[in-house]
Amino acid sequence: MSDSVDTQPATSKFRAWIKRPYIRHVFLIWLAVTILIELFGPVQAHLMGAPASESMKAIEDTISLFTYAAAPVAALVISVVIYSIFGWRQAKSAGPSDESPAIRTNGPATTAWVLVSSILCVFLLIWGLGEMNSLAPKASSAKPIVIDAIGNQWAWNFKYPGSGNIESHELVMPKDQPIIFHVTSVDVIHSLWIVQLGVKIDANPFRVTLAHVTPTRIGRFSVRCAELCGLYHAHMQTDAVVLSPDDFNKWVANGGRS
Repeated sequence: MSDSVDTQPATSKFRAWIKRPYIRHVFLIWLAVTILIELFGPVQAHLMGAPASESMKAIEDTISLFTYAAAPVAALVISVVIYSIFGWRQAKSAGPSDESPAIRTNGPATTAWVLVSSILCVFLLIWGLGEMNSLAPKASSAKPIVIDAIGNQWAWNFKYPGSGNIESHELVMPKDQPIIFHVTSVDVIHSLWIVQLGVKIDANPFRVTLAHVTPTRIGRFSVRCAELCGLYHAHMQTDAVVLSPDDFNKWVANGGRS
């Protein structure tokens, strides 16, 4: 006996599929979850405190935008999972239900999924490249200050080779002055994370990696290690202090003492 061939047009199958009751239920759940993510998802971008550099501002904007863009996709997955758990539950005594037609056989649905996913990926790629270009070091009349950031178990040490080789366990910087970090480690891999300035870069043993930032706000900010580096990793933190240019010059003239 030969197998029957489904000759129903793809558009007719799609219309029949979209009219199923569970599609309406999944859509309503998707709508509610999307709204919740759009309302509360971007809050995570602001949990690290007010940005103290253009780099951190760009990071917060990117996190918020990516959350908005990804919310409908995440909500679709969540809504299908929720409906699958509660909408298709069966009593223990009931046998397994018939398997529904695979979504991969629905041409319009798979085409829409691939098209929307492609547009989303291209959009995020273009945005990311634009942000990277906007944060690239730009020509400035202000001379950059070079700071050696050295990680060791379990503390940070900062040296100022252009300012009399001052050493400090706090990171002190002037406002609106370009900073170039030479980051390294003397033992294991660490990661220099200046939270509110948006700087995070690995400190590799006996190798130097570079990072740059321009502080835009006076204040005291958090410096942490973002790489698990041993027993007291959680205590490997200090402060970043951004001063006015005059106060920074006084700090340098005083040999790095407040």
